[in-house]
Amino acid sequence: MNNGVNRQRGVEHDIVQRPGSTDAAPYYEPQGNEVGVFEAAARRKLPVMLKGPTGCGKTRFLEYMAWRLKRPLVTVSCHEDLTSSDLVGRFLLEGNETVWQDGPLTRSVKAGAICYLDEIVEARTDSTVVIHSLTDHRRQLTLEKKGVEIDAHDEFLLVISYNPGYQTVLKDLKPSTKQRFVGINFDFPTPEIERKIIMNEVPGVSLELATKLVATGGKARGLKDHGLDEVTSTRALVYAANLMIAGLQPVEACRAAMVNPMTDDIELSAALSEIISAHFE
Repeated sequence: MNNGVNRQRGVEHDIVQRPGSTDAAPYYEPQGNEVGVFEAAARRKLPVMLKGPTGCGKTRFLEYMAWRLKRPLVTVSCHEDLTSSDLVGRFLLEGNETVWQDGPLTRSVKAGAICYLDEIVEARTDSTVVIHSLTDHRRQLTLEKKGVEIDAHDEFLLVISYNPGYQTVLKDLKPSTKQRFVGINFDFPTPEIERKIIMNEVPGVSLELATKLVATGGKARGLKDHGLDEVTSTRALVYAANLMIAGLQPVEACRAAMVNPMTDDIELSAALSEIISAHFE
């Protein structure tokens, strides 16, 4: 007993199967030393924070690292209604009985999985507070409703991500939370790497077409300082390439993937369309 709270060792739990060595690796193109930094953090059981714009490859990187480390990956897409109970678990009624059901964070802690809290700043404040005891020397998760503290499995790893350029004063991680993590910065790939990604993700795309898409994306990102909330991502370029392979004309495909989802502003739409036309007409 510890101050009236029971402590129990984490045990294996059937969340997902561990990836086997024969499974194909998720495709990922390293941009710097992110693989080495993540592996070092995992060896020392340090939590990791992935920072970068939407669609730049953070999630794909983590899928690749989970494969590389042969650990299960549990992803939680954070949103404004996400509570600490959604993460750790809750009591549920089953017939005439009250049964405890572990949440994804608790299952990960017990099974030695990588738990990925995607866009964590979207979650409620109480959701971020609950992870604090997992991000220091304690490596424990407290289930207050059960009066239990769970020691994390040796292979458990907590990873969070967020987009610094999209946050406001009212929606950002507190410095006291940030400093608990090893940080890895991501940005959009270099043109050479981005071409490789497009050609790998969309078989049949020519080097010429991939080069035009990358050049278009690069120019479009220049509108970030002119009122565009989100810039053209690598994901958007891959979508445009898919639409082209499906038979759409390049300009039409680019507008569908790179303009319509990005803005409702007439002037910004016109500016993006101009950039597309300059490269594809």
